[in-house]
Amino acid sequence: MPRSLIVHENFLARVPARDLPAGAAPAPGLDPQEMVALFRCQCLSRALDRTSRAMQKAGQGFYTIGSSGHEGMAAVAHALRPTDMAFLHYRDAAFQIARAAQVGQDIARDMLLSFASSSEDPISGGRHKVLGSKALAIPPQTSTIASHLPKAVGAAYSIGLARRRPPEHRALPEDALVMASFGDASANHSTAQGAFNTAGWTAFQTVPLPMLFVCEDNGIGISTKTPRGWIEASFRNRPGLRYFAANGLDITDAYAVAAEAADYVRTRRRPAFLHLRTVRLYGHAGADLPTTYMSREEVEAEEANDPLLHTVRLMDEAGALSPDKALAIYLETQERVDRIAAEAVTRPRLKTAPEVMASLIPPARPCSPTNGPSFEARAAAYGTDLRAMDEPQPMSRLINWALTDLMLEHPEIVLMGEDIGRKGGVYGVTQKLQSRFGCNRVIDTLLDEQSILGLGIGMAHNGFLPVPEIQFLAYLHNAEDQIRGEAATLPFFSNGQYANPMVVRIAGLGYQKGFGGHFHNDNSIAVLRDIPGLILACPSDGAEAAMMLRECVRLAREEQRLVVFLEPIALYPMRDLKDEKDGGWMRTYPDPSRRIAFGEIGIHGDGRDLSIVTYGNGNYLSQQANFALRENGVSARIIDLRWLAPLPLDAMLEATRDCGAVLVVDECRRSAGGPAEALVTALAEDGRSRIARVTAEDSFIATGPAYAATLPSAAGIAEAALKLVKG
Repeated sequence: MPRSLIVHENFLARVPARDLPAGAAPAPGLDPQEMVALFRCQCLSRALDRTSRAMQKAGQGFYTIGSSGHEGMAAVAHALRPTDMAFLHYRDAAFQIARAAQVGQDIARDMLLSFASSSEDPISGGRHKVLGSKALAIPPQTSTIASHLPKAVGAAYSIGLARRRPPEHRALPEDALVMASFGDASANHSTAQGAFNTAGWTAFQTVPLPMLFVCEDNGIGISTKTPRGWIEASFRNRPGLRYFAANGLDITDAYAVAAEAADYVRTRRRPAFLHLRTVRLYGHAGADLPTTYMSREEVEAEEANDPLLHTVRLMDEAGALSPDKALAIYLETQERVDRIAAEAVTRPRLKTAPEVMASLIPPARPCSPTNGPSFEARAAAYGTDLRAMDEPQPMSRLINWALTDLMLEHPEIVLMGEDIGRKGGVYGVTQKLQSRFGCNRVIDTLLDEQSILGLGIGMAHNGFLPVPEIQFLAYLHNAEDQIRGEAATLPFFSNGQYANPMVVRIAGLGYQKGFGGHFHNDNSIAVLRDIPGLILACPSDGAEAAMMLRECVRLAREEQRLVVFLEPIALYPMRDLKDEKDGGWMRTYPDPSRRIAFGEIGIHGDGRDLSIVTYGNGNYLSQQANFALRENGVSARIIDLRWLAPLPLDAMLEATRDCGAVLVVDECRRSAGGPAEALVTALAEDGRSRIARVTAEDSFIATGPAYAATLPSAAGIAEAALKLVKG
């Protein structure tokens, strides 16, 4: 007999017999009507769990990780406001049900449509079973390892900043708090630990952070037990984080303590940790048999502690509802859910790739028009730098000026990253920005890339336009799930109702002479090109960088796109092209109104013997190689892709169509998902026969004199080009 049926039959037998688990008397705070209302929410959560398993058995449902044992979260929801943004653990159906009840919404059908993967599911459109609702301020989560906690911290931080600088698309009230829930096993994950540390680090400096963490401690993660007392020992005395503990089996205690914790967070504007003791009924999911890794006695002891049985006892002791009437509500709720489920499974589902992919790209949003920064504002911000704008400058300085103009024009832009403020960035790209705009808009963060990206993602939830900086491309890899698993998936799993518009600046790629080796010279961008919906931009000179950065901000601000702006480190200071002090790679600052449109490629030259298709450092090296090609009678044109995801394949094919041969120069690794693979494939499918590529070796990058040994070179490009053209 499945454990879900055993728990159900236990309830049916024990309630009429008044065989209810012992416990403390009802704590003050809930009146009888509230207790009954929360019990109804608990019954609906339980009924949905049982029905989801029946739907799966019938081939009509596709998700069975349930909330049974965690129904005490209904009391936590009742202690919060429906405008408090909630990032939920996947066992929190009772929380969403109780929040829906706060605003008079009946959510049973919505959740059953989600179980059935119906395209009419109001949150995901049938793409995944997720808890979430735009109307209830619950962004949908697919996280199973607490990777939603960094962005919850970011959203909480944004509330205080929005008090001082309210953005146009502000979503949260001034007195809101942010809640994020998770399991005891997930509390051990490095992502979660980083979020706790960031919250404590922030509060330690008395920076407002109205953040409520809720740990639902059922004592086990799938089959691995959490050591008894571990959560309390880990969090009771954590700096900057106030600890509260409650019995999640007792709705009156859970409500009283959650209300106290919420009041502390809301009035003190400081983070708190609510430790909620729960049980896990039925095992981890539908296919999980808890008796394969727990003794039968352990399983039955938890089932005997069913929180619904506790609620029946508490209501009876408080004079709110008799056990017989409680049983009637339980049975009526199950019957209602069964009726709704029978209809939900008949509703349409997604069938085609275009239907599934329709929400990969979020919808555009209306934004107030801007006329660009005024002369007076620019003069005040730049000072003497204004006079230098007519002179050619290296890329790093032009990016700095572009950021300045963008921040003058759009007050919702906030920069964040390691060393970007006082120091001005390790390469000086953000020099003077903190003095120009203040530490609230140019934030020196702690050293944790997950928290940097989480801060940006969370702030975007409250209308800001974040521009987080990852100091080096190699530093992204320990935090890339914040982009892949959180920011990029949000429009997909919310059917476009939520988005994470932001521009992530990353200094990367190779060719730094004698500095840093692999960790400061990384040419692996496959992980970024592999994320659906993400835009990856990579400039190769300063003017291009300024105009592309403006377009990236426009894409994020107006079209809600997630953009990564990859800045080639070696080109930051580059001045010369062919000869020493020729200044051939410096550019003047383009007028603030000029942009390079998304997908627009650069075409340098009009030669017909050869097209060199490249980007970033490859453009610089190809321009150098072109001197040798001209000396050997080869007429070439150089195509600067600029946009690496999605690749501008149609524009590239058109720009190379009248050339005799095409050479692809890719500074990423030969067989590691670099752009060359897609480019050569597109050319071959277009019927081109004279194609070759120059790529980096499948290797990490060395430091010292061998810094470029594994990377494309100007000489190597020239040699490959001559071989391709002249045979």
